[in-house]
Amino acid sequence: MSKIPLTPRGEKQLRDELRRLKSERPVISAAISVAREHGDLRENAEYHAAKEQQGLAEARIRDIEGKLSNAQIIEIGDLSSSKKVVFGATVHLFGVDGSSEVHYQIVGEDEADIKKGLLSVNSPIARALIGKEAGDTVEVSVPSGQRSYEIIKIEYI
Repeated sequence: MSKIPLTPRGEKQLRDELRRLKSERPVISAAISVAREHGDLRENAEYHAAKEQQGLAEARIRDIEGKLSNAQIIEIGDLSSSKKVVFGATVHLFGVDGSSEVHYQIVGEDEADIKKGLLSVNSPIARALIGKEAGDTVEVSVPSGQRSYEIIKIEYI
């Protein structure tokens, strides 16, 4: 399996979620036990809901453990010698069509949140930006069509 890039913040978020999910295991098991006491399991909605919750939690735990075991933690401050857009960089863009300035930090998939300006490294915009420098113009295919952005500034914070 290939390495999964994460910022230190992203690693902390995954570890916190893993801790929370593992701490919920006894609660879910107790809910299953209580539901089991209600009789016929074939028609017991509480039992089936608790089992489904257990399955989802265990799947997410395995997913997080797999990601953390293959994680490559990238210290963003160590990248400041680069002049190109790389994972972890904060990129200030100006829409060539006259739209306002926006800025995004390129992060791992699990920590991406477009409303907070955290852009997944696998998104179309991030893929178009990787390797570019300040002053470059990039063409991005997004669901609403083609967009052009000029890279104003790149920060490694």
